Amino acid sequence: NATKYVASRTLKEHGWQKSVFLNDDIVAQIQELKQTVGPDLQVHGSCELIQPLFAHDLVDELWLKIFPVTLGTGKRLFGSGTIPAAFTLLESQASPSGVIVASYQRAGEVKTGSF
Repeated sequence: NATKYVASRTLKEHGWQKSVFLNDDIVAQIQELKQTVGPDLQVHGSCELIQPLFAHDLVDELWLKIFPVTLGTGKRLFGSGTIPAAFTLLESQASPSGVIVASYQRAGEVKTGSF
């Protein structure tokens, strides 16, 4: 079984056999985990958890599902603490209903001026 790292303000235990709870210094813990050999670390569906990871340049790859709707309100994926960062498209696919699934890899500093 894979180890599940849990960032939660309310959960104190988890049914997954190999659960590790992250404390308040999530950035330091993620930096430490990234230095170890092991499988990829993934964040699923947490705009709140991803914000400090963006702010400290700890995101190596994005897997996005882009839906053809606008809601006008809600949580933002790229919050005010997000640093400028370039990403390269690895692969993309569009569903018959227009949902785009795209994978982007971190590609260094932002280069402006052309697309």
